[in-house]
Amino acid sequence: MQLMLATIMMISTATAPAPAIASSEVSRMQLDPIAEAYVHLTLEIGEHEPGYVDAYYGPAAWAQQAKRAPRPLPGLRSATETLLAQLSAVDEAALAPLEIKRKRLLAAQLIAARTRMAMIAGESLDFDREAEGLYALRPALKPLSAYDPALLKIETLIPGEGPLWQRVDAFLGRTAIPSAKLTAVMQASIAECRRRTVEHIALPTGEQFTLQLVTQQPWSGYNWYQGNATSLIQINTDLPVLISRAVDLGCHEGYPGHHVLNLLLEQRLARQRGWQEFTVYPLYSPMSLIAEGSANYGIELAFPDDEKQAFERDVLYPLAGLDPALAELNTRLEQARSALSGARLTIARDYLDGRISRAEAVRLAQHYQLLSPERAEQSIGFTDKYRSYVINYGLGLDLVRAHVQAAGTTSEARWATMEQILSEPTLPADLLPVAQTP
Repeated sequence: MQLMLATIMMISTATAPAPAIASSEVSRMQLDPIAEAYVHLTLEIGEHEPGYVDAYYGPAAWAQQAKRAPRPLPGLRSATETLLAQLSAVDEAALAPLEIKRKRLLAAQLIAARTRMAMIAGESLDFDREAEGLYALRPALKPLSAYDPALLKIETLIPGEGPLWQRVDAFLGRTAIPSAKLTAVMQASIAECRRRTVEHIALPTGEQFTLQLVTQQPWSGYNWYQGNATSLIQINTDLPVLISRAVDLGCHEGYPGHHVLNLLLEQRLARQRGWQEFTVYPLYSPMSLIAEGSANYGIELAFPDDEKQAFERDVLYPLAGLDPALAELNTRLEQARSALSGARLTIARDYLDGRISRAEAVRLAQHYQLLSPERAEQSIGFTDKYRSYVINYGLGLDLVRAHVQAAGTTSEARWATMEQILSEPTLPADLLPVAQTP
């Protein structure tokens, strides 16, 4: 990976560390040993698949042990079944409500590990079964024809000759942040995302992140959580970064997105409660649906109504040296294109299940996601690498948005519910309306 630029940003609060919270005897005696075994299991799976462990900040000796002597895959699969049986035997009647959530998330994480190991071993799963096994949610996707009305609406926003994607791409090209201005724009965006977040969520003393601009990646941004309330946030510059993506990336990767979720889980569950399972984050697991969904919803929570457009127009466009007069149409286009987000999932499913070729997937991404050939290639390249992970962005957003907005119409109620999602063991099923909960 080529690093184009690195700059560090450190910001802290005056929040003192909270005291430890005692668990019930059943949680200590029965769930704690299963949780510790789960951490070892996850670290060892990571030795069979690079990238499986997205973050780890537990005892260094455990990581060294996993690297030195990982169990063979059949042994890990057998151990997973043993842990699931042990979890099933734990009586929920003896657990506090939060401990019940802990137990159920542990079970879902182990089912995801079982599913991923089956894939590593070469077993073939269709898109829906893979997604359900890994992320605890069976996707219900629309046919691509369902997105044709949204394309017609965008036709009226960007009229002209030639394919719609070309017209959209030409307009968006006028909103690309010059490379020399990108660091300043990203710093301003993340600072504003953070300012809005700390008005509602107290963050621990010394929380910080490093910002890097990188190339040669299949994603547009990534948060690598380091532990101790510290993140490495990377922004991919293979393609020009559009002005509308600055706030999106600042919220999604930083505040109140991945950085905040991870530091809250570390602070409130791993450290205060001693729940060791929250020192490790396996990428292919239900935690990712919550992480991606909450990170995406965090954008509209932090910038409700027209506040994102106003901040971009008044601060980011001038900072980037772009024409603020573009802001209104750019926002209208961004909102209209959001109605196409589900098309990405349908294309991914049809491609991974073998119903369409890769070339056809790229073509459909251009048509239904309104992407240039280069951006369509990047989108399908992400699907090549991460497969059904793509459901976490759109379906996760839908779940988190509906759950948070059901909490009330005030920002206080919505931020409080968001904080609960970010700081407790949360499964997709926890966000479903009661009538829909399995």
